[in-house]
Amino acid sequence: MRYVSTRGASPSLGFADVLLAGLAPDGGLYVPESWPALPDLTGCATYAEVAAAVMQPFVADDIDADTLGACCREAYETFSHPAVVPLVQVDYDQWLAELFHGPTLAFKDLALQVVGRLFGHVLGQRGERLTIIGATSGDTGSAAIDALRGRDNVDIVMLFPHGRVSDVQRRQMTTVPDSNVHVVAVDGTFDDCQDLVKAMFVEAEFRERLRLSAVNSINWGRVMAQVVYYVTTASALACPPVFSVPTGNFGNVLSGWVARQMGLPIAGLAIATNTNDILARFFTDNDMSVRQVVPTFSPSMDIQISSNFERLLFEMNGRDGGMTAEQLTRLRVTGRLAVEPDQRAAFLHGVFRATSVDDDATLEEIRRLHVTTGVLVDPHTATASAAARLGLFEGPTITLATAHPAKFPDAVALATGVRPPVPPALASFDGKPERVEHAPNDLAAVMAVVERAAR
Repeated sequence: MRYVSTRGASPSLGFADVLLAGLAPDGGLYVPESWPALPDLTGCATYAEVAAAVMQPFVADDIDADTLGACCREAYETFSHPAVVPLVQVDYDQWLAELFHGPTLAFKDLALQVVGRLFGHVLGQRGERLTIIGATSGDTGSAAIDALRGRDNVDIVMLFPHGRVSDVQRRQMTTVPDSNVHVVAVDGTFDDCQDLVKAMFVEAEFRERLRLSAVNSINWGRVMAQVVYYVTTASALACPPVFSVPTGNFGNVLSGWVARQMGLPIAGLAIATNTNDILARFFTDNDMSVRQVVPTFSPSMDIQISSNFERLLFEMNGRDGGMTAEQLTRLRVTGRLAVEPDQRAAFLHGVFRATSVDDDATLEEIRRLHVTTGVLVDPHTATASAAARLGLFEGPTITLATAHPAKFPDAVALATGVRPPVPPALASFDGKPERVEHAPNDLAAVMAVVERAAR
């Protein structure tokens, strides 16, 4: 298995090099040269066994099957539910896939607990160390930190938008005492943080000297590992399901598209956005024009430029990297992305549909679910549950529940009058001192912070 850049100007690499590189030198994202077929899962008795089987074609010979299997077993032993991703029925043909039973209570754990172990294995084999940088709108940061804390061959620097994540999300990052963990509050939005991360990768001398790598979903390992829960949940139903996915950086729903490319029967992918609805506008009206980011009750979706959309655009362009690079440059300059209507319609037909759910509708969906089923959901999950009830596609629908409601207690209490019980994983950092550095939205200033963090 070889990987190519979505911008077409970097050499192809094997999986281990793609894992450590994160972003391609030309600024693009790595994707497989071709999509493998789903393997035969007969005999897979656990989530970890399915995970190892589904990921093996992407890893190929770079990591042997025994090592990959061990990484998966160790990763999913950290989850509190024996099924890892249980399905909860909330209506006749509506299910919630609970993706939040990992150590930081968010869906990012499902990929990062594996990816962190793969990082450790490859670096140990090569006798190397990395400085991993990432941008988070909330949950990626804590999940990546939990997966990489205390590792001798990794320093991790996580940027987050100051004042734009929940208190719980912030403390999950800033109370971690390990010396290889560094957290930076940036004056700006998540898009600004993500731009800073990408800009550091473009600084070739800085990138090579500090051995930078990425842990956001720009890293292919994240997308690959997320394919697994589409496979396990779809296989639990009698007919091909629709998936309703709360979408910010587009990595989660892209993993569903990859699963479909591999042959998993999926009836459709319903995209739920909040008021920051650039993706809903593109998929509905071919309008990808950048607007001001609006803070909402679902902060992990407060994004305008979704990194993983680049991977889908590359496919839409017939894998023309030059065309993709040109379109994205125009988007940065003009704030608009133009895709030919016939090209867009032919590619998207029957696969994606989208809607936006504002804060009022989000709170109403949290309240409705609690009243009718007794289930509490977080605001991000609520956007996707509301979208599922619109019937964008026909058929049984699995809504991806991406975070534990206790991570957003204020919004849940506002909607229901009930504060979610605090799980031990969240109670453990109460009262602990916070370690966080503040930085302006300035590349030189943030690079100086990363320079000090790298040992």
